[in-house]
Amino acid sequence: MPRPKQRTPELAEQVLQAALRLLAAEGPAALTARRLADAAGTSPAAVYELFGDKAGVLRAVFFSGFEHLAQELGTPDPDAAGLDELHTLAQRYRTFIVAHPALSAIMFSRPFASFDPAPEEQAAGAAVRKRIVAAVKAAIKDGQLQGDAIDIAHAYVALIHGLAAAESSQRLGGSNATIQRRWNAGVGALLAGFAAS
Repeated sequence: MPRPKQRTPELAEQVLQAALRLLAAEGPAALTARRLADAAGTSPAAVYELFGDKAGVLRAVFFSGFEHLAQELGTPDPDAAGLDELHTLAQRYRTFIVAHPALSAIMFSRPFASFDPAPEEQAAGAAVRKRIVAAVKAAIKDGQLQGDAIDIAHAYVALIHGLAAAESSQRLGGSNATIQRRWNAGVGALLAGFAAS
């Protein structure tokens, strides 16, 4: 099968999808121009032309990761109480991080010295931040939580990342029931700590 020659948006998407597959299967070390080209059915020259360098590929992966996380979190349920929504969001966020550890590392841990997200990359997570802060504000408005919404959102996300890291490294328990119980206890305790008196 001949390799595509045109540097099109479709080819860029093929390379991005190949990067996501390689990342999931083999981790960050697999993201070389040659491996990406082979996986996408194109040439290393096309990868360089489309993305500039490895940092350009990582930038595209970074943006894609936040788009996927925003989709995973979904849209607000207008009928859900604020705390119910926060419990739901915690489980969806958890599902994403545990299912995509290598992608999450690029999004949140910066495992490559060659990729330091610029302000426009940092803004990629805006939809995720807004979604979580909106749920916290709804819980405050409902009288379920009290405090600064941004402070609560930061503590909430930090807890989710910590629990997800423990789960991913098999340090949160030996059974699904135990892991879920500890998730419920952690998220419940954090939200109870901010509960309105």
